[in-house]
Amino acid sequence: MTTPPKVWTWEKESGGHFASINRPIAGPTHEKELPVGKHPFQLYSLATPNGVKVGIMFEELLAQDFYAEYDAWPIQIGDGDQFSSGFVKVNPNSKIPALMDCSTTPKPTRVFESGSILLYLAEKFDALLPREPAERTETLNWLFWQMGSAPYLGGGFGHFYAYAPTKIEYAIDRFTMETKRQLDVLDRRLAESRYLGGDEYTVADIANWAWYGQLALGQLYEAGEFLQVESYEHVQRWAKEISARPAVQRGRMVNRTFGPLEEQLHERHDAKDFDLRTQDKLEAKG
Repeated sequence: MTTPPKVWTWEKESGGHFASINRPIAGPTHEKELPVGKHPFQLYSLATPNGVKVGIMFEELLAQDFYAEYDAWPIQIGDGDQFSSGFVKVNPNSKIPALMDCSTTPKPTRVFESGSILLYLAEKFDALLPREPAERTETLNWLFWQMGSAPYLGGGFGHFYAYAPTKIEYAIDRFTMETKRQLDVLDRRLAESRYLGGDEYTVADIANWAWYGQLALGQLYEAGEFLQVESYEHVQRWAKEISARPAVQRGRMVNRTFGPLEEQLHERHDAKDFDLRTQDKLEAKG
């Protein structure tokens, strides 16, 4: 198609990796309630970059001895779990992650959009978000920068480079240019600051690491060489430092259903699950 029609109509699946779940309407496709565990927080997610943010956030809070216990349930987006009636009640946008805070009264509080979840938890526990106004504002600058910028990385570069059924040079060039510009933005900031918000590790680092840190470490789209990620010296320093945090290593495993079996923790209900219920151990038991 070289000239779009005057009115677009949905006549066929778009093709590509997510063709079976892409559609131009919202709402549920089937009736199914979500599982509910015993902990105050119920997380419904998958270990995509947006999901990884919240797994890390919970593990960081627990590492600081906050009572932030949670049950994490996998949402298989490739199977359309996000279009169940139960999930749509938590997130009408049918995207992971989604969270229910069952500790609130008179009824549980739903929280959706990963940035909103990070901010909600940071404010609830008074953690990983500076109190001083200027530092808080700088942290939120970088949190919301990620929310606005990463769609060009994921939905733009990642889609056309890794998932699209047809490799379109113009699209790949367009979003590669933008992804590299964003990496340069981060590199310049991290040349002057240990972390994105300043001297402290915050929700801004968690949000950005899940996308740009993993990208810099070659963990997204197998695109490290293509993007020359090693050339971003300060992003590399920051990405490796955060990657070494035990809470980050645990959080990255939560609701992971792909990759090495020893890094997959499909459900998380207890801290011991990281030692006892990773997929390699479950499969070894038969």
